[in-house]
Amino acid sequence: MNFIGIIPARYQSSRFPGKPLAKIKNKPMIQWVYENASKALPYVCVATDDDRIFDAVKAFGGEVVKTLPTHQSGTDRCAEAALKIAKNRPVDIVVNIQGDEPFVKPEQIELIKLCFESETEIATLVKKIDSEEELFNPNRPKVVLDKNDSALYFSRSPIPYFRGEENKNWVKKHTFWSHIGMYAFKADVLQKITQLEQGKLELAESLEQLRWLENGYKIKTAETTSATIGIDTPGDLEAALQLF
Repeated sequence: MNFIGIIPARYQSSRFPGKPLAKIKNKPMIQWVYENASKALPYVCVATDDDRIFDAVKAFGGEVVKTLPTHQSGTDRCAEAALKIAKNRPVDIVVNIQGDEPFVKPEQIELIKLCFESETEIATLVKKIDSEEELFNPNRPKVVLDKNDSALYFSRSPIPYFRGEENKNWVKKHTFWSHIGMYAFKADVLQKITQLEQGKLELAESLEQLRWLENGYKIKTAETTSATIGIDTPGDLEAALQLF
């Protein structure tokens, strides 16, 4: 299979304008993402509608394509970029890598690649939850799995509900999974899901992947033991620099 990586990146962000160009050890954040992803994929490309990001990627020698400014999600931006890339090279699987995770691990990308067999349409990563704080944090989406490790449902609430136990005991009594927001799609599936209308589940939870489940697509998962570090605010960047 021909895997490619696409990093959707936009300049405007209500909490951190210009985030992809924020410097980490004298490199823009987007360059860290690009270089780490390139360790696991033969071809990586940034997809952006912004000239500043476009020029920054060109400056460090990266691949970049210009996309429309009207996209509502990174998935939509990836779909447009994938069509443009496919004019010049074979594309079977598209890995959507978050542009605000500069320390993404190549091993995580390798894990998601291993999910693909003949029937896999979409793949993503999950990680075991080991604290009450994470389990009940609505900013950390949770997922429940079937016996074949495909996703049954995603929620900002702790799922499943563990009846008859105090909250502090839930993670001791059951294996809960958090969702790690890296996706990979069969190229044709990526184009199809971006044509779907938002459903009631997605609107209720504000989780895009519920649109795909609601329309009958299966999402295969792989377990990672590595946490991701997303940069949403300047404060997050300062904390990440301390870890770095």
